Amino acid sequence: MKTIYFDNNATTKVAEEVLKEMKPFFCDLYGNPSSMHTFGGQISRKIRNAREQVANLLSCDPAEIIFTSCGTESDNAAIKGTLAAAPKKRKVITTRVEHPAVLSVCRDLENHGYTVIELGVDKKGNLDLDQLEEQIDDDTALVTIMYANNETGVIFPVEKIAELVKSKGTIFHTDAVQAVGKIPLNLSKSNIDLLSLSGHKLHAPKGVGALYVRKGTRLHPFMVGGHQEAGKRAGTENVPGIVGLGKACQLAAKNIKEENERVKYLRDKLENAILRKCPDCILNGDKKNRLPNTANISFKYIEGEAILLMLDKYGICASSGSACTSGSLEPSHVLRAMGVPFTAAHGSIRFSLSRYNTEKEVDYTIEKMPQIVKKLRKLSPFVEKG
Repeated sequence: MKTIYFDNNATTKVAEEVLKEMKPFFCDLYGNPSSMHTFGGQISRKIRNAREQVANLLSCDPAEIIFTSCGTESDNAAIKGTLAAAPKKRKVITTRVEHPAVLSVCRDLENHGYTVIELGVDKKGNLDLDQLEEQIDDDTALVTIMYANNETGVIFPVEKIAELVKSKGTIFHTDAVQAVGKIPLNLSKSNIDLLSLSGHKLHAPKGVGALYVRKGTRLHPFMVGGHQEAGKRAGTENVPGIVGLGKACQLAAKNIKEENERVKYLRDKLENAILRKCPDCILNGDKKNRLPNTANISFKYIEGEAILLMLDKYGICASSGSACTSGSLEPSHVLRAMGVPFTAAHGSIRFSLSRYNTEKEVDYTIEKMPQIVKKLRKLSPFVEKG
């Protein structure tokens, strides 16, 4: 049975072109880029090339890119590095719908004497910028707000946020893990100070990421040791991963129009058919202001975990907005923050597509979803039986 993969916000397949680019750096070009000899020096040039490829996708200076191990490290480095550079300021502002890579760090800061403000969102998952402006004061060291939500795909007005934060003299960081490669970004015309990205969200391998640091932004190194990454991130470079990330960014720049046209068309076809054919289901998030690949749908009166198990029997991979898949009875913190009703939040499913998905896969899923929902509703103790 062929696997139909609609879980690209969790991770993506490594592009064939990326794998091809990486292969020589395992057994042939295996030198240490810090070595003085020619064999190692050529590796250093490959890293510079990858840095340029990442910078080209983001429209920034290559010197502003620091390679990391993942998006989580990039987020930690941005948050903790900023606070270390401004030790007298003890306030951080974020949102209730951040990825755990940000939210968990911020909540841990409260154990170390920081004041953390978590901004709420409305029913569509949008922020109130007036609330943000009210909270920024002289004690605010950092505002960290994601570019696009990983569960709903809702895109925040990050450029407006960055401009507002800059006007207050505060540092702004955005977790753009879900946005990079899916929507155009131009950091040369932005007030964003720090931006995190992860390779495995845009068809590069797992274990590599990057942090954009605007020139002049004060940031203490998160990892210390060697001189790598201009002294900003110690540790021998993951050369195959970095080369792969560079190639993936090059491909993303080339395919960004497809992401916003063909992938969006497939997403809309899948979403509209499910909403039409399955009763008592709702779309979570802002229908217009979101990533082109993401649809989050709640199916009332049934568990998301049960839907996923049924989908899996048909070879369809998606994810649940409910944390019940990890053994918790609590629904998604994102959907709770949006005020999604309990009966719907537990039955939320996220479909996230990529440029490798086909219309045939969408049609197959459209065929199976009503059958799955009907069967599970018959078994649900929450649905009145006719």
